[in-house]
Amino acid sequence: MSAASSRPPAAVTQPPVQAVSPKGQRIAAEYLKRILTARVYDVALETALQPARNLSRRIANHVLLKREDQQPVFSFKLRGAYNKMAGLSPEALARGVICASAGNHAQGVALSAKRLGCRAVIVMPVTTPRLKIDAVQALGGEVVLQGDSYSDAYTHAVQLQQDQGLSFVHPFDDPEVIAGQGTVAMEILRQHQGPIDAVFVAIGGGGLISGVAAYIKAVRPEVRVIGVQTADSDAMRRSVLAGKRVTLADVGLFSDGTAVKLVGEETFRITRTLVDDYVVVDTDAVCAAIKDVFQDTRSILEPAGALGVAAVKQYVATHKLKGQTFVAITCGANMNFDRLRFVAERAEFGEQREALFAVTIPEERGSFRRFCETIGPRSVTEFNYRISDQRVAHVFVGLSIQRRDEAERIERHFVKQGFANVNLTDDELAKEHVRHMVGGRSELARDERLFRFEFPERPGALMRFLAAMHPGWNISLFHYRNQGADYGRILVGIQVPAGEEAAFDDFLRTLAYPCVEETDNPVYGLFLR
Repeated sequence: MSAASSRPPAAVTQPPVQAVSPKGQRIAAEYLKRILTARVYDVALETALQPARNLSRRIANHVLLKREDQQPVFSFKLRGAYNKMAGLSPEALARGVICASAGNHAQGVALSAKRLGCRAVIVMPVTTPRLKIDAVQALGGEVVLQGDSYSDAYTHAVQLQQDQGLSFVHPFDDPEVIAGQGTVAMEILRQHQGPIDAVFVAIGGGGLISGVAAYIKAVRPEVRVIGVQTADSDAMRRSVLAGKRVTLADVGLFSDGTAVKLVGEETFRITRTLVDDYVVVDTDAVCAAIKDVFQDTRSILEPAGALGVAAVKQYVATHKLKGQTFVAITCGANMNFDRLRFVAERAEFGEQREALFAVTIPEERGSFRRFCETIGPRSVTEFNYRISDQRVAHVFVGLSIQRRDEAERIERHFVKQGFANVNLTDDELAKEHVRHMVGGRSELARDERLFRFEFPERPGALMRFLAAMHPGWNISLFHYRNQGADYGRILVGIQVPAGEEAAFDDFLRTLAYPCVEETDNPVYGLFLR
């Protein structure tokens, strides 16, 4: 009896381990030999199985990261690509190979072709991040850009294969590719021979989870294998539910490494038989998972690479689990640098650490200060306001929270203090667009002067600013967003009555916050004045 099966049962109900059917046993046995004899280590590394200590402590479960992001091409894909190509005849290699890929498989094929000394044509969607295109070309791959998704690129690649007599290296729907990916599971079970409750695997076309599930169910069938997809690219989950392969009309591209409209025939056959459960995660959860891995490893995953970590967190929260051991395969790190701003911003929502509100306050002297006093010591992450009405002001505010239910308590507190509000924490329009659009010209902003301030990023800085202001001066515009620096950049419009300019200048000197007046800036004149 294994160590895992000898433990007392968990106190909390969770989905049972799927019993391996006779058909599943045959599939697992069929692939076990393929995986054990796969040729991957000419190019691939045996990657670390690394504890995620901070995340484990936070969610009260033991989380291990299988670091496939540390491969030479920063993803697991070279395992399957090389295993397939190493088995081709010398004549086939002399003609060359072709593949369709959103990026990671392409790099695996290009590196394998370089090692084997053959030509590689790579068809990639036009939406592929530039980082991945450059990486393929640097390895000697001939890049052809075609279509908006993997499926579009695949159709074009099949035509080129026929025209040029090349050997097709499928990114997932090939037994040799699947066997190569299965070596990830072989390493996991060798590296951690103690209890493992579940292994979480991202699913695009299904090559990785097919190989992982086949090996685990052949060797340690008590270990759950859980597939992870994004809500807008869940072709495998839908196919399993329907009992047949389902083609998605469209796929989301944030997790471009798993953006597949139609899963493979062979991967569907394996996955529907051997995978125990599926978890669907959203963009915010993936961004939060990228941050979690960075905090534990100082490495930045691509969205597809973080799906497993996001799913572990969601699975633990859903089933209220403690003290269990989970493995998340961090399957890729080909992240475009320009996506990091979006990831950092949305991670706060994925971690449930930021709440957004639209708050209505009276348009009168002192109401802004009273509202800030109502917020109290809680950290403000964002504040947007533009004078627009003589009676009331609408403020867009973000506040730091520790748990999602805090947003509801804050909402009730605002109402109790006389401030009507709308909780926007789950509002996509607010998160994506409106937060950046609050403002514009206003007929009520007469005699306004505009300043850029740098406030120290610490509690009380804003209240010090408001307390030092003369009660006769009106704030007509305010914009602030926490950028994670040690100081905050704040744009403030202030209406100073005629004859009080000298007093206002004294206020600026006494305040001692660095500032630049932008009243004569042409951009201000074009869009705000």
